[in-house]
Amino acid sequence: MVEIKTDADLLLMREAGRVVARALQAVRDKAAPGVTPAELDGVAREVLAAAGADSPFLGYRPGWAPVPFPATLCLSVNDAIVHGVPGTVPLADGDLVSADFGAVLDGWVGDAAISFTVGRARPEDTRLIDTAYEALEAGIAAAVVGNRIGDIGHAVARVCRSAGYGIPDGMGGHGVGRTMHEGPDVPNEGRPGRGMPLRHGMVIAIEPMLIAGGDDHHYTAADGWTIRTLDGSRAAHTEHTVAVTDAGPRVLTAP
Repeated sequence: MVEIKTDADLLLMREAGRVVARALQAVRDKAAPGVTPAELDGVAREVLAAAGADSPFLGYRPGWAPVPFPATLCLSVNDAIVHGVPGTVPLADGDLVSADFGAVLDGWVGDAAISFTVGRARPEDTRLIDTAYEALEAGIAAAVVGNRIGDIGHAVARVCRSAGYGIPDGMGGHGVGRTMHEGPDVPNEGRPGRGMPLRHGMVIAIEPMLIAGGDDHHYTAADGWTIRTLDGSRAAHTEHTVAVTDAGPRVLTAP
């Protein structure tokens, strides 16, 4: 089921989105060689507490997960694509980090992700990250009334594939609203003109995930959550919560 939001709902979702944006900026500002992912989760928790918001990640347990997610922040490093569990191994100079975060405020959810390098960036990582943001912008540009879900996936995939990157099998975006994961599914690859029509008031998370080695395969690590590239190459993940409106796409998790 896809819930159509009112204009008033979108204003409330924007406030949740602002919390997400502040938390991700705080995490990026704190990230440095020697800092642990667990410390970055603490930074994100402080932003939630200051805003009077809750976490949709902490304790989340879908049917496939062996244990509830133990943190408020997904912190995926190097060959980890998504769902990284923040641990105590310090970040190192040159690590590629993807941070995914959500907030619940006044009953509405915001969800977004950023990718960045800690310390000195390798040129190949900079290109991967830049392409992930380009794919996100292409997906957002396609999220207009009159288009279909397939148009978003087509726009994302065109950027990723033309750059030679892989797109993780079976992974993509989703609807967002009063819960973190709602309908519709928003695949990162699609056929233009196919899928559900986009209507004013639909809210979706568009989240490109790119694998540097060009392979689409992945596996779940022993913690039951962290998704890693099968070929061991690095990955990048970007995401925004986006409202489809008659005036064009509105990014609810923008800084």
